[in-house]
Amino acid sequence: MADKAQDLLKDYKAKRDFAKTQEPPGAAPRSGKAGRGSFVVQKHDATRLHYDFRIELDGVLKSWAVTKGPSNNPSDKRLAVRVEDHPLEYGGFEGTIPEGEYGGGTVMLWDRGTWEPIGDPHEGLEKGDLKLRLFGERMKGEYVLVHMKGRDTRRRNAPDRENWLLIKHRDSYARDKDTLTTRFTRSVATGRDFKAIANGNAPEKPSDVPAEAVWHSDPEEAEKADQKTRLAATAGKGKTPAFRPVQLATLVDSVPAGEGWLFEMKYDGYRCLAAIAGDNVRLFTRNGLDWTEQFGALVEPFQKLKIGSALIDGEICAFDDRGRTDFSTLKSVLSNGGRLEFFAFDLLEADGKDMTNLPLVERKAQLQKLLAKSAKKDPVQYSSHVAGHGQKVLDALCRDGHEGVIAKRADAPYRGERSKSWLKIKCLKRQEFVVGGWSPSSKRRGFASLLLGTWDGDRLLYRGRVGTGFTQDLLDELNLKLKKLARKTSPFDAVPKDRARGAHWVTPQLVAEIAYTELTPDDILRHPSFIGLRGDKPAREVRMEKPLAIDDDGEAVAEKLGVRLTSPDRVVYPGQGITKSQLVAYYEDVAEAILPHIKDRPLSLVRCPQGRTRHCFFQKHDTGGFPEQLHSRPIPEKDGERKDYFYVDDLAGLVAGTQMNVLEWHIWGSHFANLEKPDRLVFDIDPDEGLDFSAITSAAIDIRDHLADIGLTSFPMVSGGKGLHVIVPLQPHAEWPEVKAFCKGLARNLADAEPDRFTANLSKARRKGRLFIDYLRNERGSTAICPWSVRSREGAPVAVPVGWDEVPALKAANGFSLAAAADRAKGGDAWPDYFKRKQKLTASMQAAFAPE
Repeated sequence: MADKAQDLLKDYKAKRDFAKTQEPPGAAPRSGKAGRGSFVVQKHDATRLHYDFRIELDGVLKSWAVTKGPSNNPSDKRLAVRVEDHPLEYGGFEGTIPEGEYGGGTVMLWDRGTWEPIGDPHEGLEKGDLKLRLFGERMKGEYVLVHMKGRDTRRRNAPDRENWLLIKHRDSYARDKDTLTTRFTRSVATGRDFKAIANGNAPEKPSDVPAEAVWHSDPEEAEKADQKTRLAATAGKGKTPAFRPVQLATLVDSVPAGEGWLFEMKYDGYRCLAAIAGDNVRLFTRNGLDWTEQFGALVEPFQKLKIGSALIDGEICAFDDRGRTDFSTLKSVLSNGGRLEFFAFDLLEADGKDMTNLPLVERKAQLQKLLAKSAKKDPVQYSSHVAGHGQKVLDALCRDGHEGVIAKRADAPYRGERSKSWLKIKCLKRQEFVVGGWSPSSKRRGFASLLLGTWDGDRLLYRGRVGTGFTQDLLDELNLKLKKLARKTSPFDAVPKDRARGAHWVTPQLVAEIAYTELTPDDILRHPSFIGLRGDKPAREVRMEKPLAIDDDGEAVAEKLGVRLTSPDRVVYPGQGITKSQLVAYYEDVAEAILPHIKDRPLSLVRCPQGRTRHCFFQKHDTGGFPEQLHSRPIPEKDGERKDYFYVDDLAGLVAGTQMNVLEWHIWGSHFANLEKPDRLVFDIDPDEGLDFSAITSAAIDIRDHLADIGLTSFPMVSGGKGLHVIVPLQPHAEWPEVKAFCKGLARNLADAEPDRFTANLSKARRKGRLFIDYLRNERGSTAICPWSVRSREGAPVAVPVGWDEVPALKAANGFSLAAAADRAKGGDAWPDYFKRKQKLTASMQAAFAPE
């Protein structure tokens, strides 16, 4: 890898005089596999201002110059010119390049983080379609780099310039207009602007404290905010920890049982990350907005703690006159003044040390010790918990009029995403909704009710209207906001005619917190009441929040096995609403059944990074970037080259594959221990379109009988696709060429005996009205779907072993859902004697179907 990286850096080194420039020479690139690596974006004020986008691959930084800068609006297609590879050390470079040197000008470290490929990154680069997922401080979510082949720039006496496009995928981080380059104008590392970097100034004065982290969707407002004087209290010479994505809880319908759960009060306020370095304090909302100014009353209490450097997760609240945290009261305090409280419930960093991989109980113990100086009357308080007894905790909180309880797994690490190791159970139903319009009032100024909705993909679905919970001051405030957002057309996908009649429409930007009693069968709110507007959550992220059943918790399974399951609630089978987490839960249910078939065999994978309905691909070799639980080992190919093939040996491997969007597991017919001697035969009955399924079942029975005649016992399996597999377990004795010849002979024997019914020819044209007996799965390197594997087909069908007594009554090969397959796996083995069969493929058996 080091040699390869040095070779890739030849162009980079040839263009620079390292005696004159501060840029790193790239002397010692580190090795590493393709996969989760670093990425940086450097804003470069050279001849033309541009942004250099760089990703780590093959020990170097693959680089593109993005002329207008990256965008989080999927409609923007930003020109990205491919430039020479840079050394990994360049990813930390911020400073100046002398005039006259290549790229002379000022370089700002504008973003940094990690990335992972969607698919094979080398194949993506080669084809000019590189899909990637970014985990940056500013750029987040999925992007794609597309090579505009045929539109590269031809240059005299220089290599052609490759022109690519950098495009944001539509996901929860996408916005309707670019807010990245207007919002972020300073260094992500030092908070300096270009002038300070060029002058070599350190960010020590209040005016140098970064202002760009404050969210402003309007570029003019962002510019105004950057010119404001910062709170003197936020000034300090220490560098505060950087914002991290916060962990979010999943709404569930009941309380988890067991001593492994800690239960905390669900506070009714604003989520906040407190970043502290001595006297320097910055307070972030859950989405990374810098609200230090809005929460300014808490800066001094944090400074008084003298706790050094820390990143603390908590909730900012205000108490109502009954002693409860109340969001409406909090809104009033923020507007009119009053006491704020910060309840600290997690510790992400302490004195530069990352705490997120520690169990929750350890993080909380250190947090409690850190806040020991905080008196009971102080605004900053440690949030206590109760271990176990969750139902009693919830009942007590509900009795006292609180919002609910948060259940957290005591042994879980901290994950900056929505997770099922944190659960929320509410006393009352309430969530955020988007305001899409309003109905006028005949009795008061302004509106009678607000029309509410939630997003489902690109559709804003109507969820009802709310007309209670407003004071006159709030009505006046909302009327002004609604007037500014007025539009002529409805933003909703559809609205009932009686509700649309006379309605006024607005651009869906306002987010309202709503309490309600229940939902109608078509998800319309009953008895809603307005709580307040929320400024800490973008409208595009508002989805209908429904409690999940607490069982089938695939995310908890993954965490227990040490596999990080990202986006557990992402739907991978849209037609059935099946999530990644539910797929993990399925494999836990069938682990005892599937593992004997799949363990220690070379595998091929069908991966669908964007779900079943989008692009899927077949992957045979390990290209790197996979979780450690999904193993690989080298196998010599026909040409002698050794390539890494996947294998699993436990449930953790199956979960790791699911994390990498594996929707089908295909197995070799041999184990690693006897690669050249198969231990199973597969006859795949593949029908022509239009044939009745009874033709397949009768063919399977005929194949069974032919095999039985020569002394081989076989077992049937519905493939989850179109046909049946007849599978023969063997002791590893005969080698691949003999096994393939035997299977080919049986298939041709059937085709010769009944040519109108069977074919052994792969050609589609020869299959017309016939059944193709696919014997080609019985050769070295070929694979067949594994028993109990899910298929990447509509309905999320499963390949399921069945008994011969069931075959005549079968109506389809895709009749087993996840639930039905899991029930069967738990209810008894359809193949009780499969692994007990001690049968070999003998010479006499081979002769039975040898060509004459």
